[in-house]
Amino acid sequence: MDITPQEVAETMAMVSQQNLDLRTITMGISLMGCADEDMARMRTKVYDHITHTAEHLVETADALEREYGIPIANKRVSVTPIAQIAAACPDQDLSPLAVTLDRAAETLGIDFLGGFSALVQKGMGNADRRLIASIPTALATTERVCSSVNVASTRAGINMDAVLLMAQTIVETARQTTARDCCGAAKLVVFANMVEDSPFMAGAIHGSGEADAVINVGVSGPGVMAAALRQLPKSASLMDVAEKIKETAFKITRAGELMSREASRRLGVEKGIVDLSLAPTPAAGDSVAEILEIIGVGRTGGPGTTCALALLNDAVKKGGVMASSSVGGLSGAFIPVSEDAGMIRATEEGALTLEKLEAMTSVCSVGLDMIAVPGDTTAETIAGLIADEMAIGVINTKTTAVRVIPAIGHNVGDTLVFGGLLGTAPVMPINQFAGDVLAHRGGRFPAPLNSLKN
Repeated sequence: MDITPQEVAETMAMVSQQNLDLRTITMGISLMGCADEDMARMRTKVYDHITHTAEHLVETADALEREYGIPIANKRVSVTPIAQIAAACPDQDLSPLAVTLDRAAETLGIDFLGGFSALVQKGMGNADRRLIASIPTALATTERVCSSVNVASTRAGINMDAVLLMAQTIVETARQTTARDCCGAAKLVVFANMVEDSPFMAGAIHGSGEADAVINVGVSGPGVMAAALRQLPKSASLMDVAEKIKETAFKITRAGELMSREASRRLGVEKGIVDLSLAPTPAAGDSVAEILEIIGVGRTGGPGTTCALALLNDAVKKGGVMASSSVGGLSGAFIPVSEDAGMIRATEEGALTLEKLEAMTSVCSVGLDMIAVPGDTTAETIAGLIADEMAIGVINTKTTAVRVIPAIGHNVGDTLVFGGLLGTAPVMPINQFAGDVLAHRGGRFPAPLNSLKN
């Protein structure tokens, strides 16, 4: 089929005026062969394997950018959850492995490396406990490493002991990076129903069900979606809105599919998935909140916001799934507060509250993301916040997550500045009536009835 001049002009406008990019090309790398009882040997194996496997990742991505004219915002690597390979060694402090991951990331020239992670939804092993205990130091002493812990799943329920432990870990991680606006906590996420193939940070890991090395691509395009919806008259029905979203999502995802195929071919590794999430940035015009307001909400957070977000999320999936041979990852609409200029504006104006954000997470990916709360917030309050979000994921059989930043030394109305893709986070008020009983009961929130699918 011939490409028309109109299609060429449309693609050029999407890139030059509407912030179309591939948010990330992420290479997933298995480290299962790197386990060793000696920490020094394991660190050498990990560094050598990552830098050898991904040695051409950045140059290949740069070449694809030049040839196809579509920017690739981030080049990333995800690895086997470190707790799995660290089980082979007796060391209590696993942060040296994070330092090794950071050094490998620096050598490769990538933006982030995910996988300082553990999966503890049904119980915590010795290596899991050691890894979680090492997270604050690991994130305080590295620049590019991201950490994630899965504490819940629909099949297992919620590990409430892990929920409290992670709340305490988040607070300590923020404390150890206070001088840098508590940025360590911005690289730490707690999950329910974590996926094995997400290209997005901070929650990317390379799951045990994956090939030795794969290429996963995350598309973006809120600016493109907003521009498309502006073409509709205000009298257009929601059915018309949904059709326009589907049509635009197909175009955005098709670009990601093309780049994914080419990257995997040139790098000689398996093609993984295209994650068709709408991922915002702090840049003007690249906002999911702005899309919701174009759909018709007066200000994001106001009545109707959850409905508009549900429509957007569903239509993006319907349009995107036809454009790729393999859709996966998180695939929806991200609503990180600090990374979305429209979300920040809505928060500052009082339209968007933490409680409304929680309601919105029931219909989108991923969850309560990049939210700063007052520095004196207790671990029990954060544990309650995590537990609420995990319950949404477990009961609704969806991926949800919490990435919350206790703003040590700051109060409501102050602002944390992370820079780059992580953006700027206004400190939001949080309900202080969590109490101190629920978080300390421990045990496991049982798996719901809908987990029985065999």
